[in-house]
Amino acid sequence: MGPRSTGDAFPAGESVVTKKEIVRTIADEIGLTQLKTKEIVQKTFDAIVETLVEDRRIELRNFGVFEVKQRAARKARNPRTGEKVSVPEKFVVTFKPGKEMEERVRELERRAAEEFAERERLAALEEAAAQRNAGEGPGYGQPPSANGGHSSSDHSSSSPSSSGQASPPTSYAGYDRPSHDSPGT
Repeated sequence: MGPRSTGDAFPAGESVVTKKEIVRTIADEIGLTQLKTKEIVQKTFDAIVETLVEDRRIELRNFGVFEVKQRAARKARNPRTGEKVSVPEKFVVTFKPGKEMEERVRELERRAAEEFAERERLAALEEAAAQRNAGEGPGYGQPPSANGGHSSSDHSSSSPSSSGQASPPTSYAGYDRPSHDSPGT
């Protein structure tokens, strides 16, 4: 049982689990009608509330502890007007999760951290690949640039220079090359 959305985190707009969904899941698992299961779930919630009102604390092993705490009266400031106001004492319900719940939430946190690290690693790899491709000229499936690639009709021995003009073929005319017949070698 969980939120209808598939995400592990709770992004804006994600639905939450309702009592109706809890009832449906429990009814399906134990084979009771949803009406009877709803009655049991509601009685459980009512018992928790009654215990908190009467005893101010209820401990549910492997789940957690609900406790009513009294907040002292205090002075505060109205954020709109800046005026000082008195806030009376009040009772609030606190919840401290049990060990099992804490461990399961930590596991959820660990998985979320691993998924985040994997997304970051993939993004870094994609960025590095994009930078490599940007420096190497056209990539696979991309047409050659105007002066960076070779066309299939260019089979001459000359190649374009950095100015875009073809350089003359290499010639050794005018150079003294040792011959096999020359003396001294």
